[in-house]
Amino acid sequence: MVVGGGLAGSEAAWQLARRGIGVDLHEMRPVLKTPVHQTSDFAELVCSNSLRGNDLDQAAGILKEEMRRLDSIIVRVADEVRVPAGSALAVDRGAFAQRVTEEITKLPGVVVHREEVPSIPEVPVAILATGPLTSDTLAKDIARFVGDTHLHFYDAVSPVIEADSIDMTRVFRASRYQKGTDDYLNCPMDEAEYRAFFDALTTAECSEVKNFEKEFFFEGCLPIEVIASRGLDTMRFGPMKPVGLLNPATGKRPFAVVQLRQDNLAASHFSLVGFQTHLKWAEQKRIFRMIPGLENAEFIRFGMIHRNTYINSPKTLLPTFEARRRPGLFFAGQMSGVEGYVESAASGLLAGISAAARARAEEPQPFPVDTAMGALGRYISSSDPKHYQPTNIAFGLFPDLADNIRDKRLRRRALSERALSSLTAFIQRGYKGAGADDTVVA
Repeated sequence: MVVGGGLAGSEAAWQLARRGIGVDLHEMRPVLKTPVHQTSDFAELVCSNSLRGNDLDQAAGILKEEMRRLDSIIVRVADEVRVPAGSALAVDRGAFAQRVTEEITKLPGVVVHREEVPSIPEVPVAILATGPLTSDTLAKDIARFVGDTHLHFYDAVSPVIEADSIDMTRVFRASRYQKGTDDYLNCPMDEAEYRAFFDALTTAECSEVKNFEKEFFFEGCLPIEVIASRGLDTMRFGPMKPVGLLNPATGKRPFAVVQLRQDNLAASHFSLVGFQTHLKWAEQKRIFRMIPGLENAEFIRFGMIHRNTYINSPKTLLPTFEARRRPGLFFAGQMSGVEGYVESAASGLLAGISAAARARAEEPQPFPVDTAMGALGRYISSSDPKHYQPTNIAFGLFPDLADNIRDKRLRRRALSERALSSLTAFIQRGYKGAGADDTVVA
């Protein structure tokens, strides 16, 4: 039984079904809606449409390559419906969700149930992949199971605008440092425009965060107004950094830049990169139209804020994403304490493989810790539970190399080669014989 049809749940169902294990896949939408989903499709992307870097000198690139070699449905469909985004893997979000839904629903042995699951299923093997917007009733039962109140942080969504409402005479196409093709639209600002934008942003009215006394944002996905509140130049060293970009109209680097990334295959929608926000919608329209080229922007979707909920994984989960005190119960996705689209799908892949083993009365095996999959499993199971926070995959999660390679590029290449070689050996062993490394990750 798989609960949740997001990235993790879809990947888990795929991995189980391709191993001959029957799956009951439960998704509460559209019977019970969430504040941010717009469809009832599986694997709907509600924040960015980017699955981040695709190159093997990036940790996210290694993780995706490992997933390709493990027949990930999420990465395969993403590759098929990708849109231009330089060296990143970005997708047409509508086509992506539709394709994943089609692939999952036609799988033999998968039965889809459109209903809420109000409590942890009392079945021999179950995967909870309900995401950061788990229904209140199920969330309460999970809190009871883990014996702790849930940790939580707030996540914010970037706005999406109509392409034909962008003034193309005021923007220029380029990728930073000319890496890849010219896939981004860049809105350049001079110093006066930037200061006016900063003043408007830092005095704008935000939407209320209800039901919680404290706002706790994940550092990797801060709302743009929170970034701005940290100082005048903070945005220029973050999502609005102009380095690596030259405005062809002036031949010079702008004072600041807002980048727009294609959001669908038809190139009719663009999202504001790094502009997650919880400003009120009227404020978003007023302030974001101050950006050069967006004076008449038409918004397909405004930015918004939602709660992300996750368990204290080191106290609860093994590296296989199985619950320590209940064999056969697995957690996957952001609920399991990972952060990001790719990491959520990877946790579903790992949980699906592990659940298939448990369904066959076999002991699930952790992936080698020198692979990206294994490094993620080690992080969620062996970190310090007193200071646990969800993470994206990063090179800092991998074990050190035997040789101390000081050149960063060469070191990352060596980590990548080691990871893929280790994964190949692990696959050839049939996922057998891999031990877990209990070293605590700092």
